[in-house]
Amino acid sequence: MTLIATVGPVGCLASGGLDSCVMLARLLAEGRRVQPFYVRCGLGWEEDELAGLRRFLASLGSDTSASAGALAELVVLEMPLADLYGGHWSVTGREVPDDTTPDEAVFLPGRNILLAVKPAIWCQMHGIDHLALGTLRSNPFPDATGPFFAAFQEALSRGGGVGLEIIRPLEHLDKTAVIRLGRDWPLDQTFSCVAPQLGLHCGRCNKCAERVAAFRAAAIPDSTRYHSLPI
Repeated sequence: MTLIATVGPVGCLASGGLDSCVMLARLLAEGRRVQPFYVRCGLGWEEDELAGLRRFLASLGSDTSASAGALAELVVLEMPLADLYGGHWSVTGREVPDDTTPDEAVFLPGRNILLAVKPAIWCQMHGIDHLALGTLRSNPFPDATGPFFAAFQEALSRGGGVGLEIIRPLEHLDKTAVIRLGRDWPLDQTFSCVAPQLGLHCGRCNKCAERVAAFRAAAIPDSTRYHSLPI
């Protein structure tokens, strides 16, 4: 399975979670030059998430299965959202959606626009023609659809005066398939929790529940360290 057939360097929006980390490692394994981006918005889980991403990227440096390409130094961009999200749970850490809530409960308004716009402009300014996002087919949100990204890509290309293609190499996969695709990489280093406890996955939030279920469905051992044992 080849993620993309184009040539040249690829920008990669990396959250530190399973999807974007597997996408990044796979692009490297395919011989691509990958420029990773992390966008810091001031949300409650970001310090732990960024630390996980840095650990995962460091592990790829010594991983021969991911060393065919070239990994550029992580670029961290700032997009503070406290003035926009205000008292939202993602900022305050209060009443975080737990393992009983539907995926819609973790929707953050404008999330993909806010995360992608600065990396997209950075790519345009540095001669990178493609920006990869790790959205999956199971993503239920309106800013993760093909029509949305087509319109957003056109706006970015028009506004920046430079053509840019937004690619979604995992758009036909669900999280279980992503875990199977990335089983040879250190998935325990990835981080996908919205209520971390002492630097660990809490084991009780919506995202932890999604992670646990996907590992079980993939029939692959989950070596993630959880603060509380998942249900």
